[in-house]
Amino acid sequence: MEMVNLTIDGQQVAVPKTSTVLEAALSIGIKIPTLCYHPELRVEGACRVCMVEVEGARSLVASCVYPVNEGMVVHTNSAAAREARKSVVELLLANHPTDCLSCQRNLNCELQNIAADVGVREIRFDGEKKSYPLDNQNPSLVRDQNKCILCGRCIRACSERQGVHVYSFANRGFNTTVVPAFSLGLDQVACTFCGQCAIVCPTGAIVEKDDTEAVWAALSDPKKHVIVQTAPAVRVALGEALDLPNGSIVTGKMVAALKRLGFDKVFDTNFSADLTIWEEGSELIDRLTNGGTLPMITSCSPGWVNFIELKYPDLLDHLSTAKSPQQMFGAIAKTYYAEKAGIDPKDIVSVSIMPCTAKKAEAARPEMNSSGYQDVDYVLTTRELGRMVRAAGINFAKLTEAEFDAPLGIGSGAGVIFGATGGVTEAALRTVAKLVSGKELDNIEFQAVRGMTGIKEASVELKEGLTAKVAIAHTLANARVMLDKIRAGEADYHFIEIMACPGGCSGGGGQPIITSAEKRQKRLDAIYECDRSSEIRKSHDNPAIKELYDTFLGKPLGEKSHHLLHTHYHKQEKC
Repeated sequence: MEMVNLTIDGQQVAVPKTSTVLEAALSIGIKIPTLCYHPELRVEGACRVCMVEVEGARSLVASCVYPVNEGMVVHTNSAAAREARKSVVELLLANHPTDCLSCQRNLNCELQNIAADVGVREIRFDGEKKSYPLDNQNPSLVRDQNKCILCGRCIRACSERQGVHVYSFANRGFNTTVVPAFSLGLDQVACTFCGQCAIVCPTGAIVEKDDTEAVWAALSDPKKHVIVQTAPAVRVALGEALDLPNGSIVTGKMVAALKRLGFDKVFDTNFSADLTIWEEGSELIDRLTNGGTLPMITSCSPGWVNFIELKYPDLLDHLSTAKSPQQMFGAIAKTYYAEKAGIDPKDIVSVSIMPCTAKKAEAARPEMNSSGYQDVDYVLTTRELGRMVRAAGINFAKLTEAEFDAPLGIGSGAGVIFGATGGVTEAALRTVAKLVSGKELDNIEFQAVRGMTGIKEASVELKEGLTAKVAIAHTLANARVMLDKIRAGEADYHFIEIMACPGGCSGGGGQPIITSAEKRQKRLDAIYECDRSSEIRKSHDNPAIKELYDTFLGKPLGEKSHHLLHTHYHKQEKC
């Protein structure tokens, strides 16, 4: 790789010729403030907060897009650079709401942090303010255009990472906005509610819809029996929202915190992930042996389900009819658990803690009431739970670890890895191989389906003469590639796993906000560590699932299982 030499703030550095000044500065530990820049998205140089002085240049340059040259001399901290940044930030603040103390992104807002760093202590500019209504008519996300700084990150994340293209710039000058098609609300356009726009937004312009007050109210109601399920990916990310290192495994402390908050029972979505494997695995075997539609595609990720309903409804027959683990849990909680505990299901409030904003919309779907009630009443993101723990004054780091409650708190390592891209496939293979051959696999760790490659393929021998061909895709842009292959008749697979978000649920739109693939990888590493340390590592070995079938469901794909645990998806027609 061809290298160039330059000097930044008196330090000599050699970097690849393709680098920008910003990348060169970061490589030697020099921090230049940025707003429109995001390390995982295409650079634009729109905000001009990263201005630096380059000797010989006629004016200050945007370091995020300015290429390095041999012998270049850069001053990132000159008086001219400091004043330019400060002026840009002041202009942004002059047209920005001042409700920082009540903003969801307070103390975690990039604009707020940069304003402090560059020394803004007063705003010298005063003029007309933007005034747009809130876009909050969907279950998952809230958009406040008044807080938008026009960085374009949401546009790039939605188009590059997800291939959905919901957002674009509209109008000009002071009236420029970022809007969906025809300036409609997200509920009226082809939004999948994945929340990747919220993850990259530097301010509070896009956030998850906050349901914490409704959950607080339920917890305060003595007539309600409030239960909670926690998704696999939450236990490896919640710590980040509560000042613990990236990738910390906080399962026991999370359970203790939820009990301290007042939940009557704390259960584990790993339980229903194991249940999903039984149902989805049995469905795959049925399709393989009885000529069903192949390849069969997973239905665990609601952002992905929304995507196929919106963009590829002609391929819906490929989708597994199995509900997601969240919704299977909700149906079982208000039937099996209610019966077992002797509680009227109308008095049960079922809450889930999810890494995903699309889970809020999934819980609100009219199909998700097979218990006779809304199966899951409230969905909180990992970030919302973090805020509740802080509001309760709980010292999370010093909590004594606690255990999940039985029976819906018993899960396997196979259930845990649902939180990683490739995890559903790996969990399914562990069980499908046993169901097909009657024998346990010698090696239950499938390295070929792991990792952050966008699309992965593997072949696994289930028994002599039967080899399963599988594929894994994460992000909706890669989902589009996979679906185009199916349409073209080029997808020679039996089973395809698709997750809407990068890295799977670990990189979900409701997780604590991170800005690097390395941090996301630490979450994935923690998920696999949870699996390795589990006493039960295969879904078919979960004794609570065996009891559920023996005493309540009967068998996988049976009449009661179909009623409670399966559904059919349909075409969505939106702009």
